[in-house]
Parts: sequence; structure tokens; C-alpha cells
Amino acid sequence: MPVDQDDLPPHPAEASLRGRAWRGVADTIRAGGYRPGDRLPSERELADRLGVSRSTLRLALHDLERSGFVVRRPGRGGGTFVAAPKVERDLGSFGGLADYIRRQGLEAGARILAVVLAPADPRAAAALRIDPDALAVHITRVRLADGEPIALERSRFPAELFPDLAEQALGGSVYELLRTRYGRAPQHAVERIEPVAADDEIAALLEVPYGTPLLAIERVAYDAAGVPVEHADDLFRGDRTSVVVWTAHATEGTAT
Repeated sequence: MPVDQDDLPPHPAEASLRGRAWRGVADTIRAGGYRPGDRLPSERELADRLGVSRSTLRLALHDLERSGFVVRRPGRGGGTFVAAPKVERDLGSFGGLADYIRRQGLEAGARILAVVLAPADPRAAAALRIDPDALAVHITRVRLADGEPIALERSRFPAELFPDLAEQALGGSVYELLRTRYGRAPQHAVERIEPVAADDEIAALLEVPYGTPLLAIERVAYDAAGVPVEHADDLFRGDRTSVVVWTAHATEGTAT
């Protein structure tokens, strides 16, 4: 079920048949009558249940898809399915992805694809403020929420700061490992976000169709002393991720 759907404003067409159909399906999903991944009944059956025409139902289903309640899949085996909950990526607080996932009542997991000790590429070396030929620990993982892939993580950590990191168990929170083993956990980060589309390789890893919209997040994380400890390029599924940004008024006296 979508996150915090009860906080949505009333549907603009609430008093109409279209709005009634929207509310009928939405309320059933909220009540657990349809679970994430369930296929909704056929349009004819659903329209009969709700007392609306099929054309009105199609409009309501379009609204439900825009609201994040359902996803519609074309072709054989397609139909309208209850959407899985989105993981909120809160840019106003800093922590590992596993923490974000668990706080939303989902089970966090990871599939390790590669752990390599090798020189950092020029971009990562510059971000980490290390020599171009200095070694970094490269960790590539698919992150899971309730067993489903939601993100591809590609992180690099300076090997000089974290000796033997490549030999540690990396299926859990790497940030927690950095804190407990090395006493050097990331405390804040600078992140840049842009939309991209999944190529064939990424689509296969995230189990989505080619061209699926993704959120690319480049991150440089720093310890309490301001030393960069991680450079990462993460790819989040757009259908399973929402980004939350907290803002505030400018300081008094500044122009607006």
C-alpha cells in the first residue's frame, strides 16, 4: 500500500461517479482488501461492483495510478495491480538505506555483486581526495525491500582509512560496520540527483523493463572531521522510491 496515502487531499472529483469509483478502490486497498501485488478484478467486474460504467472506471483507474495506488501492465499477463509501497528517501536526514527501509516497516536486504580492491577512477579519487593511483574498496550491491530489488549501490571507500574492509561481511549496513570496526562512520553527505533510464544491464539487475525511469544519486559522505569516506553512485527504481526534501524560509534580511 502506498506510503501515507491517508494524507492525500480529497480527490478533486470526489462527488462524481469517477471520484466514487476512485474512493471505493482506494479504501479497499487501505483496508487491506487488496494487498501489494494483487491483481484487481476485471474492468467489467469492478465496474459492476462499484456501480459505474467501464469508461468511468478506466478514468478512476488512471487517477489511482497517478496517486500511486496501482500500476497497470499491458500485454499478456497484464492488468491492474496494487502498487508496492514506495521507500521514502529523506534527504533531510542522513543514514544508510537499510535504516530508511526498516523505519518504513519493510525488511531490508542486500545482494552482493562485487567487492574489489582497486584504484579509484579519477572522479572518485577527486571526491575522496586521494591520489589517482590510491586503492579504494569498491562495493557493488543490489538493495532489497521485502526481497524485491529497489536500488543498485556502487560505493568506493578509501582503503587506507578502512583496511581489510573488503574482507568483512558486507551483507548488512556498511555504515554501521564503519562505525563499530573503524570508529569512522559517515556523518553528513552531499548528494546530487538526476533522472535516468535503465539500460539492459541495470534493468536485469533491478528486475525492471528496459527504459524504466530511475533516480541516480551521486553521494560524497564525510566523517565528523569533514574527511570524505565514501563516494557512491546509486540507482533507485522510480516506481519504488520517493524523495523527501525539507526546506525552510531564508534567514531574515535575505532576498526572496
